[in-house]
Amino acid sequence: MEDNPLAVDLSAAREQLLELLMDDAMDDSVFEEIAKANMDRPEILQLLLENPNTPDKVRQLASSGLSVPVKRTSESVKAQKPVEERTQSIFQRLQKLSVPEKILLALRGGKEMRTLLLRESNKDISLSVLENPRITETEIETIVRSRSTTDEILRRITRKREWIKKYGIMHALVTNPKTSPGVALPLVKGLRTRDLALLSKDRNVSEGTRSTAKRLLIVRKGL
Repeated sequence: MEDNPLAVDLSAAREQLLELLMDDAMDDSVFEEIAKANMDRPEILQLLLENPNTPDKVRQLASSGLSVPVKRTSESVKAQKPVEERTQSIFQRLQKLSVPEKILLALRGGKEMRTLLLRESNKDISLSVLENPRITETEIETIVRSRSTTDEILRRITRKREWIKKYGIMHALVTNPKTSPGVALPLVKGLRTRDLALLSKDRNVSEGTRSTAKRLLIVRKGL
């Protein structure tokens, strides 16, 4: 994997991949990078002009590359699809991409793309989602709370100190039955006393995690 998640060659990417990236883009910089990397590819510049989310600045850049009049965003005839339909469409189009292309989207895609790619059975793809610089702490907490999240993803999350410092993420890791004791036990001591009490009675977590919570609870209460 690249040391810099942003260091991907958009100039060599297939049209289908770039269209997906545009459809799920969360900020203007994605459109600008695609345009600048593809000024010699008229089919990509045309995609930028047709996309209703393309910023006017980038639309102007694409128009200059094609030598056509600039159309403002409001003039775009391509209508936005409902969120549910859009997500389904993205999922279907993802199935046609190669593993390297999915990894690129995992590193660069927006929230919908990240959510879908996190479910991929190929760990290179799912783990790449965690390296996406746009992933939020709220997303990480949701991932950690999910009982469908793999142990490998949970372990990778614990390696990022800035995430583990967040109480919601730490608490979610400890209370997720899928979290292995080796990951959960070192985090138990960071829980608040009220949450320790609940954890000590939680039959969904491992016996080791419950026992550790009970011992810490006794120490804190001075019994």
